[in-house]
Amino acid sequence: MKHLLATSLLTATLALPAHAQDRLSVMLDWFVNPDHAPIVLAQELGYFDDAGLEVETVTPADPNDPPRMAAAGRVDIAISYQPQLHLSRHNDLPLRRVGTLISTPLTCLVVLADGPVQEMADLKGGKVGFAVAGVQEVMLDAMLAHHGMEPGDVEQINIGWSISPALMSGQVDGVIGAFRNFELNQLEIEGSAGRCFYPEAEGVPSYDELIYVANPDEMDADVIARFLDATERATGFILNNPDEAWEIFSATASELQTELNTRAWGDTWPRFATRPAALDAGRYARFEAFMAERGATAGGLSVDALAVDVTAQATP
Repeated sequence: MKHLLATSLLTATLALPAHAQDRLSVMLDWFVNPDHAPIVLAQELGYFDDAGLEVETVTPADPNDPPRMAAAGRVDIAISYQPQLHLSRHNDLPLRRVGTLISTPLTCLVVLADGPVQEMADLKGGKVGFAVAGVQEVMLDAMLAHHGMEPGDVEQINIGWSISPALMSGQVDGVIGAFRNFELNQLEIEGSAGRCFYPEAEGVPSYDELIYVANPDEMDADVIARFLDATERATGFILNNPDEAWEIFSATASELQTELNTRAWGDTWPRFATRPAALDAGRYARFEAFMAERGATAGGLSVDALAVDVTAQATP
């Protein structure tokens, strides 16, 4: 009888469905590239499985889509930029920063190393291109002001995403919005050395370049906290094994196996947030004040209106 009972219990147990994993959709800021390695590695190394998560990544048709999609609840979280978050909140998008992917600025003002612009003051009377109106113009104006110049001292031209070609062709003397881990490498591959003027050294407060945003009324803090824990584990793996991590990451898609991505990898992996859930409240307060001082927003948003620590809300 005991044997039959044990057999019956075992059979019943095997018949039960496996515990369902929680699903999480993540919209990237652009196509997959080395910036997204902690997400890809967390998937490849099984860390999402360990966290009880089934994670779907989505690439946007338009790089302006991710914050809007997260605000509308079309995706659970999206990758955006801290400066963009401040504008989004002042435009009444229901978003909060819930985690950090890259915790240092990547944006810079890039010029040709052997060109006429050797210092910021040399931009006076020149042309500067920008890819996205709004934040990039605010940063440029602040950098100019840091050197006693006015916005009208340079001609600002919207060049879209034609960053390196516009610079190499002489269409512009500098470009704001270039990523220092990509555009400098692309210029070098094309035979033109470039160099950066760094916003954080030229009058702009330091900020988190890539962040995760979510709608606070729709999000599941526990699920997001587990996602961040898994990507933290992946970041630790990357920092300890950068060459092996690159091999795993680049093997996931043939389009990642390019000279540009290989070079960008070395400039990217040291910048990943080692504590993606950690919130630096002072950083968000300072940048909110900066945006108001530059006249980009009305200011006045509290840190709580911009960012949350999901680990404080997650189920223990």
